Amino acid sequence: MAVDPLRTLLHGERAQLAARLDTHREGLRASLDGLSEIEARHQFVPSATTLLGILAHVTYGEQIWSVEAVLGTPRRELGLPPTAADPFDVPESLTIATALGAHAAAVERSDEILARRGLDDVVTGHRLGPLTVRWIMLHLVSEMAQHHGHADILREQVLALRRR
Repeated sequence: MAVDPLRTLLHGERAQLAARLDTHREGLRASLDGLSEIEARHQFVPSATTLLGILAHVTYGEQIWSVEAVLGTPRRELGLPPTAADPFDVPESLTIATALGAHAAAVERSDEILARRGLDDVVTGHRLGPLTVRWIMLHLVSEMAQHHGHADILREQVLALRRR
């Protein structure tokens, strides 16, 4: 369970960033609570964006910003698609359970990798070039927050369909 960010007001920067990040990660996973496989794949917008697709996308992001950017392992060696848009197109074989498991594993690995580096450490594995770990953590927080908001709206729409 994520630490309430309001409990970290007087903690260090890293604890504050981690609490914010974990809050959004947890919210993204919770967006699938109690939904059917069909509901998790329901498209409300012209793009391939679905609740399951959002979780696949942020799972991809966890790997890109830790394993690729920090450790320098290219995404093709990780078996990941070349662009961040690709994970939204989820295969039939991806279920809510497998997506949640993949996300949990990616988050655990990401946290382990990032914890071994200081916030001011510079890493060079991403195609953007040199980045600080602080920048990566801030980027992850903003990405997770954005997609958490998307997921909240999509979940609300799914639940509204049930009332019809």
